[in-house]
Amino acid sequence: MYTRWADGKGYQTTLIDQLMGEGAGIKNATVLIKGDFAYGFLKSESGVHRLVRISPFDANKRRHTSFASVDVIPEISDDIEIDIKDSDLRIDTYRASGKGGQHVNKTDSAVRITHTTTGIIVQCQNERSQFKNKQMALKILKARLYERERMKKMKELESAYEAKKEIAWGSQIRSYVLHPYSMVKDHRTEYETGNAQAMLEGDIDEFIEAYLKWNKKKPETSNQ
Repeated sequence: MYTRWADGKGYQTTLIDQLMGEGAGIKNATVLIKGDFAYGFLKSESGVHRLVRISPFDANKRRHTSFASVDVIPEISDDIEIDIKDSDLRIDTYRASGKGGQHVNKTDSAVRITHTTTGIIVQCQNERSQFKNKQMALKILKARLYERERMKKMKELESAYEAKKEIAWGSQIRSYVLHPYSMVKDHRTEYETGNAQAMLEGDIDEFIEAYLKWNKKKPETSNQ
């Protein structure tokens, strides 16, 4: 959905890492999207998304509900100081999976970095060399640590805002219903559409616009 939206905007997309599910689908994926105002637009998608559909993997054609957690973080400039101690890092290498050619599949080029202090885990297997994967993983870790501190300060400032919901399971920001009817509804802005298929194919501009207008109208908070 987001890569199709980005392609339509002329943005550059790069699949950094992808972990397939045990049965089907994708368990986890990290995508880098580069373009003017990409983060400003896509921050509206950060949160839990709920999907209701007839599962194609269910022989009895029963309706299933599934959830996807979306985390949107900005790319951090190299001149921003983020203190990362080597003693706080656990670096593991493993054999990359999926596309990439024989070289990727035969060497332990993929890198997983665990920040033991915060428990944040990042990984990269997009590049052919272990060194480049490590550099990209460190860049992602730096961005996640920066975003973690930014969100921490924001939550402190917004503690008085009662309508704010924690990004966690059970507090979805948007629902996608494909059965028994077609509807996508954003639970923050109340904006909805009956064309769920177009939404899933990347037509999310109206939802982004509704979020930006809603976010601008939120009440000011204070430290009192």
